[in-house]
Amino acid sequence: MSNILNRFNEQADEQFDELNSTSEKYLTFLIDKQFYAFHINDVVEIIEMMEITPVPEFPDYAKGIINLRGILIPIIDVRLRFSKNEMDYNERTCIIILNLKGIQVGFIVDTVDEVIDIDKANISGVPKISDTKTRKYIEGVGKLTNKIVMLVNAQKMLNDEEIKGLESMSGMEADDIAQYK
Repeated sequence: MSNILNRFNEQADEQFDELNSTSEKYLTFLIDKQFYAFHINDVVEIIEMMEITPVPEFPDYAKGIINLRGILIPIIDVRLRFSKNEMDYNERTCIIILNLKGIQVGFIVDTVDEVIDIDKANISGVPKISDTKTRKYIEGVGKLTNKIVMLVNAQKMLNDEEIKGLESMSGMEADDIAQYK
């Protein structure tokens, strides 16, 4: 796990602002043995699983909040968001922190794979026969030599109403939460 985190951090330190008009960078991860990817521009960091504090009346797919270096981050289980079966977390399970419309949100994934370049010519549309619940989050399909990757539009993982509901909590310093108790 730490090897994946180190590789990601090393690659994140490189100059990503060198634009290559023929390819895009994605962080790949697994959910239920299927490869998915977030565009690297949405990724803030990858962290190991940590204690999640449940929040009353959060939807089932929203597991609660974490205190990450003094900042509260809402946590979404991608398996549940994609209407997959819930799974026990293990040593490979991790949280990808994304920037969604200006707020940081954590997404639990089975495991992180790697940062890859996908040539735009190898990205096709989403098949219309796919599951409509998951399809609304998928913006394309990346075809690589040895795998197929579903490209997730991170900005659509939560709708505007859900984002507004999280804005009041996301980024709040952990000490500030005491005023709500």
